Amino acid sequence: MSATVSDPYDQIPGAPADDDVEDRPEADKKALLNQVFRSLKRAQDLFYHDYAQPPPMPEENDNLIRSIKRTHEYGNVIKKVEEAKKAKENEMLALPTSAPSLGAGSVIAAAGTTLAITDGTGKLMNQQTSAQKGKLLPLVPLGGNSKAEDNTTRSLLPSKAPMMMKPKWHAPWELYRVISGHTGWVRAVDVEPQNQWFATGGADRIIKIWDLASGSLKLSLTGHISSVRAVKISPRHPFLFSGGEDKQVKCWDLEYNKVIRHYHGHLSAIQALSVHPSLDVLVTCARDSTARVWDMRTKAQVHCFAGHTNTVADVVCQSVDPQVITASHDATVRMWDLATGRSMCTLTHHKKSVRALTIHPRLNMFASASPDNIKQWKLPKGEFMQNLSGHNAIINTLSTNDDGVVVSGADNGSLCFWDWRSGFCFQKIQTKPQPGSIESEAGIYASCFDKTGLRFITAEADKTVKMYKPDDSATEESHPIVWRPEIVKKKTY
Repeated sequence: MSATVSDPYDQIPGAPADDDVEDRPEADKKALLNQVFRSLKRAQDLFYHDYAQPPPMPEENDNLIRSIKRTHEYGNVIKKVEEAKKAKENEMLALPTSAPSLGAGSVIAAAGTTLAITDGTGKLMNQQTSAQKGKLLPLVPLGGNSKAEDNTTRSLLPSKAPMMMKPKWHAPWELYRVISGHTGWVRAVDVEPQNQWFATGGADRIIKIWDLASGSLKLSLTGHISSVRAVKISPRHPFLFSGGEDKQVKCWDLEYNKVIRHYHGHLSAIQALSVHPSLDVLVTCARDSTARVWDMRTKAQVHCFAGHTNTVADVVCQSVDPQVITASHDATVRMWDLATGRSMCTLTHHKKSVRALTIHPRLNMFASASPDNIKQWKLPKGEFMQNLSGHNAIINTLSTNDDGVVVSGADNGSLCFWDWRSGFCFQKIQTKPQPGSIESEAGIYASCFDKTGLRFITAEADKTVKMYKPDDSATEESHPIVWRPEIVKKKTY
């Protein structure tokens, strides 16, 4: 006969005999039970047949863990999807709840029921045609499972706006003048506010003044002992500012054509400089990872913008906040508060070094250029707007005119002309090196528009300055926009 088990403790294999347990106090019994269970658990873990798989878990526990994880990681997304579904349902409920009059014997739908007029087979009928015929058509409530009803629902819902904006037409640009005169790479260019002449600086350590109309050389300024990397003409003073790889920032008096001030402080080569449009302030940036603000007249350093971790490649100024924007080889763009000298915002969207910036003349926006993309930003908070994709090269310069034409120039000699609003590249030009130069010297280092926006000047590695203008004879019919959004979408996504 089999013995009946009165105590569940007897079912545990390896447990001590009853007479041993009975003599022990209650606390010892519990401690012994826990010890035995732990020992069994270790044995099960040790001799479990498959170490890769954990012990089986009940299905309810598994579902609970999954739901908690889903809510924790994707709770915001799930919430937005549910809100979008509710909004769609409300849109459908907001559709006209009664069918229009269809002549004699027409039927009016009950309140709260969305109806569509069909021909009996599920196809949507034109209400005007049916009213002309004077025939009564059956009314089928929406929300069923048939495909015809789904198509009806889609046709009644408002269509979404197109994702891509159609670009504005711009006349194609063409090369009309090549100016030779420098004996080294031309690294900087700027146009005078009266639009009568422009200045260039090069690796030959010389700043040259050229007549804008004829392209003839007017003046050469010598004083730098290394390559001139930046040239800017003040819009409110008869001053020209220059910076070079000799760490010097010079202020030239254009009435006497002499250097009247030096701004000492940078520890490495000057990369770019910018003149504030409304204050007597000059901002320079250099390879020492800083941008410095100078009082134009006293030569005193007002601020040192330290925050970038690599060469600061470009700087631009404007009258509204943020008044100073810098771009660096550390792949960031920083916006600075000129009053406190601190960084207001850091834009980290770029993946590679940012070498060029441009501010739109009329819109409160700016663009930054990197080998990965040209990105547009909205000021003052630096909100990302869109990418200008397609110029796959190291972009050294960006320029924008009043008409919304953005030009990017690259190390390989390519120029891309973009429409600002749509981000569409409407023209590409490959510059030709000067005879006697090798093909690898086709780089574009600097560029700018003149004050009318109808002349575009580039400073290039073949020691020349090239000038471009829009084709006056071109029309929208003779040079149509080759705009194929479906192809662009396939390439992008």
